[in-house]
Amino acid sequence: MLEQLAQLETEALQSLEEARTPEDLDRWYHAYLGRKGALTAILRSVGSLPPEERPTVGQRANEIKRRLEAAYNARAEVVRQDQLARELEAGALDVTLPGRPVGPGHLHITTRTLRQIYAIFAEMGFQVYEARDVETDEMNFGLLNMPPHHPAREMWDTFWITDDVLLRTHTSPGQIRVMRERYPEPIRVILPGKCYRYEQITARSEHQFFQVEGLAVGRHITMTDLIGTLTAFARRFYGAERRIRIRGSYFPFTEPSIEADIDCILCGGKGCRVCKYSGWLEIAGAGMVHPVVLSNGGYDPDEWSGFAFGLGVERPAMLKYGIDDIRLFYSNDLRFLHQF
Repeated sequence: MLEQLAQLETEALQSLEEARTPEDLDRWYHAYLGRKGALTAILRSVGSLPPEERPTVGQRANEIKRRLEAAYNARAEVVRQDQLARELEAGALDVTLPGRPVGPGHLHITTRTLRQIYAIFAEMGFQVYEARDVETDEMNFGLLNMPPHHPAREMWDTFWITDDVLLRTHTSPGQIRVMRERYPEPIRVILPGKCYRYEQITARSEHQFFQVEGLAVGRHITMTDLIGTLTAFARRFYGAERRIRIRGSYFPFTEPSIEADIDCILCGGKGCRVCKYSGWLEIAGAGMVHPVVLSNGGYDPDEWSGFAFGLGVERPAMLKYGIDDIRLFYSNDLRFLHQF
């Protein structure tokens, strides 16, 4: 087998030197390195050899494959340069002609959606506050009522940079930062930004995505104010005909906690893979700010109250524009991006 490999390498290199056109190169590649090529066939047959021969033959075959691939790339560059020279000499290419015009760009669908969300909340008196992407464990978890070993930490699969520094898993750490900056003033802000979670990528989940956090702190703020804010947003963003469902939930940094759903626009409430065949799609997790979080932000929970909510950005855009796969947002497929 080793002699056969040596003979194959010599033959392949000689044949490669005779390649003069891109078509010659394609034929050579398919003959030796392609799916049905001669070297590929040998590599696939290594498993049928006696166990004592497999390591030597496999190593030798892979070395030859790397050398042939390097020789192919070098020869391809020579062929390309030769072909360009022939075309220039024959006048087939006029380098004085103007290039193809590049059309104007436009905003990414995520940026457009964020600006729509900003405009709706601006009309309700919310300001935009930008927090950092890289956070400490204390800000991302501890001060949000999730001390070490709290079971709620299992809700987020985290990208850790060091033992105490991480890529934020949600935009909620911004609540602590804005409260500490603005105490003792009332607060009404939204906190947009990207979040990062070590999750499986599916049609409805990505490992990085945008969120918009909302926070209102003042005197005599109630759950009714929160539900009214979410309802006003949903009907402005998705349309006045949308049905809205409020259900109880749990978040360690709010008490009580709720989730807001709307009827799935994609399937009309009949059920699809994006809404997990329930007919409803969650648009926000929310609740009244937990007294511990208020205290950590510098506000006395006996005098102050507030609500917080977290919205996705890609998922609302999916609903609004009928997109059934979140992976399309950042795959850089111009056929998709040019639609918006």
